[in-house]
Amino acid sequence: MTALPQKRPSSRPTAIREGGIARTLFQAVNYSVLFLLMLVTLYPLYLTVITSLSNGMDVMRGVVRWRPVNATLATYKQIFKGDIMIYMRNSVFYTVAGTLVNMVMSCLCAYPLTRRTFCARKLFTAMVTVTLFFSGGMVPMYLTVKQFGMMDTIWALILPAAISTYNMIIIRTAFASIPESLIESAQLDGANDLKILFSIVIPLSKATLSTMVLFYAVSHWNSYFDAMMYIRTKSLYPLQIHLRNLLVAGVANEDLVQATGTGEAFAVTERTMRSATIVVSTLPILIVYPFVQRYFVTGVMIGSVKG
Repeated sequence: MTALPQKRPSSRPTAIREGGIARTLFQAVNYSVLFLLMLVTLYPLYLTVITSLSNGMDVMRGVVRWRPVNATLATYKQIFKGDIMIYMRNSVFYTVAGTLVNMVMSCLCAYPLTRRTFCARKLFTAMVTVTLFFSGGMVPMYLTVKQFGMMDTIWALILPAAISTYNMIIIRTAFASIPESLIESAQLDGANDLKILFSIVIPLSKATLSTMVLFYAVSHWNSYFDAMMYIRTKSLYPLQIHLRNLLVAGVANEDLVQATGTGEAFAVTERTMRSATIVVSTLPILIVYPFVQRYFVTGVMIGSVKG
C-alpha cells in the first residue's frame, strides 16, 4: 500500500495569534500615547479652572496643583461686577454678525466659481487664489478702513474680514461636488441661480457649511488685534481686548480686585482674575463646539474631494 502523504501543520493559527498580539500591543501603545496627549492638553485648562476657584493667597503660595484650595467664587463675583458683560455682549455681536456676513459672502462668491456657464470662472478663481499668498499688508488695510470712515465703529471688525479665501475655496469645492444633473433639472423646471443656491446647493452642503461657521465664529471670537488697531472707544471693546489687558499687560482693573469684605480679603488676586477671565471667555466656544463637532470631519472631507 502506498502511504498517504501527511499534511503539514498549518502556520495560519500561529500567524493569526502573532497578528492578534501585535495588533493588541499596537492598540495599547496607541491608546497610551493618546491618553498622555489628552492629559497634556487638558491639564492647563483644568489648572486654570481650579486656580480661578481657589483662594488667591493659596495660589500665590503655589499650593494649588490638583484641586481647588479653600474654594471660593469671589473672583467670579468680582468679574461680573465689572464691565465684562459689556465686553461679552460686544464679542457675541461681533461673532454672530461677522459669521453671518462671512457665510453670505463666501457662498455668493463660491457658487459662481462652480458654474461652467460663467465665462470668467477661471480668471476669477486665479485672482482669488493669488490672495492666499499675497496681501496688501497692515498699513494699506488700516488706511482703507480709515478712508471709508469705519474707524472706531463696529463695522471695522466685520466688513474688512468679510471673507476668507481659504474657507471660500473649501465651500467652492463642496459646491462643485454636487451632481451637475441635479442643477440642470432645477434649471429645466425654471429655477434661477439664487433659487438653486438656496434650495439645492446650500441644503446639500450642510456639513461643510457647518464646519465653516465654526471656523469663522472661532476666528471672530478670538480676534483682538483688529480691535486694537481700529477701536478707540472702550465701550466697543470685545472681550478679548479685556483679556489681553489682563494677560499681556498684567494689570487687572482696580475696581475688580478690591476685597469683597471680611473673610474674603485677598481671595481675589491678579492671577485668579486672569484664570477666571480665561474660563469666562472660552466657555461659550466650548459650549457651542459639541453641537457642530459631528459635522467637522465630514465637512472638511467633503470639501477636499475635488481640486
